[in-house]
Amino acid sequence: MNSKVWYMYVVECADGTLYTGITNNLERRINEHNFSMRGAKYTRSRRPVKLLYTEGYETHSKAASAEWKFKKLKRSEKLRIIGEGR
Repeated sequence: MNSKVWYMYVVECADGTLYTGITNNLERRINEHNFSMRGAKYTRSRRPVKLLYTEGYETHSKAASAEWKFKKLKRSEKLRIIGEGR
């Protein structure tokens, strides 16, 4: 059984845009977005990023599904969900 938690996360970029991704190591991934060439191409030109929201899932598949659904939402709906999660 896989005990590793997968996270769907949302960061706010320096330009105010949102970026959504998944990872099983949140601290490492946020560090990569801010300081490494391993960060997403989208966030590399929009540093620094700030973590706004996370949600944990049992499997990579469930996290990827949540990411896909979240990305389809309108910005206003995303911000509502983020606000409710705080």
